[in-house]
Amino acid sequence: MNLLEQAFGSYAELAMGLLAALGSGLLIGLERERHKGRGHDGGRQTEPAGLRTFTIAALAGALAYGLDVTGLVAVGALAITVLAAMAYFRSSEHDPGLTTEMALLATYLIGVLCVQAPMLGAPAAVTLTALLSARTGLHRFATRWLKERELHDGLLLAALALVVLPIMPTEPLPWLAGMKAHSLMGLLLLLLGLQAFGYVALRLLGAQTGLALSGLMSGLVSSTATIATMGQRAKAEPALLLACTSGAVMSTAATWLQASLMLLALAPEAALRFLPLAAVGMVVAGGTGVALAVRAHQAALAAHVQASPKVPHEQKTRPQTGGPLRLKEAAFIALLLSVVAVLVSWAERRFGSSGLFAAVALAGLADAHSPVASLAGLAHAGQIDAELMCRGVLAAIASNSVTRSITAWLSGGRQFAAMVAGVLFSSLALASGMLWFILPALA
Repeated sequence: MNLLEQAFGSYAELAMGLLAALGSGLLIGLERERHKGRGHDGGRQTEPAGLRTFTIAALAGALAYGLDVTGLVAVGALAITVLAAMAYFRSSEHDPGLTTEMALLATYLIGVLCVQAPMLGAPAAVTLTALLSARTGLHRFATRWLKERELHDGLLLAALALVVLPIMPTEPLPWLAGMKAHSLMGLLLLLLGLQAFGYVALRLLGAQTGLALSGLMSGLVSSTATIATMGQRAKAEPALLLACTSGAVMSTAATWLQASLMLLALAPEAALRFLPLAAVGMVVAGGTGVALAVRAHQAALAAHVQASPKVPHEQKTRPQTGGPLRLKEAAFIALLLSVVAVLVSWAERRFGSSGLFAAVALAGLADAHSPVASLAGLAHAGQIDAELMCRGVLAAIASNSVTRSITAWLSGGRQFAAMVAGVLFSSLALASGMLWFILPALA
């Protein structure tokens, strides 16, 4: 900028904008020029706008704004629109699309933006160019990859995030332990977002990534349900015991991750105290899950070489069914959060910390999400400190670990339950040791 100021003086900002507009027009025009050579019938398209036209359009927008003549930008936009319309009617017989014509108008407006804010105009040009060059990929995504149910769920998630969330009240609700309706809706969106993330990850990476990834993603919704599913499959197919155990163990790692995300969303400052504990739990559970997945893969290869070529194929996860969002499950969890929040808050006021732990442990037997959110709400409202919140979260996870261990035993048998329970309580023990011994020593 110093060189421009020395060369152009008071016109340095205009020169900077013109340079940004020139680069933007060249970038977009280059993509459109290359597009001319990719006709639908294999021949060369004869589109009216190419490299020079788009560059001129961007410079015209920059000059129209830089000359500071009232109404000149609007007149220029109208002229570009008329020229684009004429070009469309001339070429509509062999190319009925409007992409190039709309891109020409957008390029003119990007040129205007480059003078107003070069740091916004240049990224806008890059975004437009990427959008134009991704024509084939976007077409394939819309017509082949995206399913009707997925589109419906995506629109639902967008509506909740962009329409419902902004209008939710932000005042604390006394009857809900000081939690906010806005925060609860944000928590519901977090649960739905985690569901969508797991679904998309499996769609992109494929079922060949194995039961470990499936368990991790499913655990973001319900670790208990994931353990039950994996246990049933391990009992039905003993050859998949290690693979199913890997998926079950990875779901327990998801519990630590989800607890951290919920605390960060509802009580960011207090959550910082819990993050080292969650890191220990995730490392232990995740590392064990990966190790089991590697052992399962090696055992499958050995079995394939020795006997049946069908074993590796059976170890792949089954295709997903349904859409990415399970709104009923997420809404049930959010409703459960409200009920548990009231009970935990009442227990804390009535009996103090001992009543708080009892209520949290009791709620954790059914679900770990609810007491974690309740504790976060109390911490955010200042009713408990970060230390007490962390102890309560560990109590909830410990209580839920008992439920998950029993579920593993009933669904998958003794060996499956022994491995799952070992990971559950070893990660919990190490996290508790960090809270009571390591963190105080470091303080």
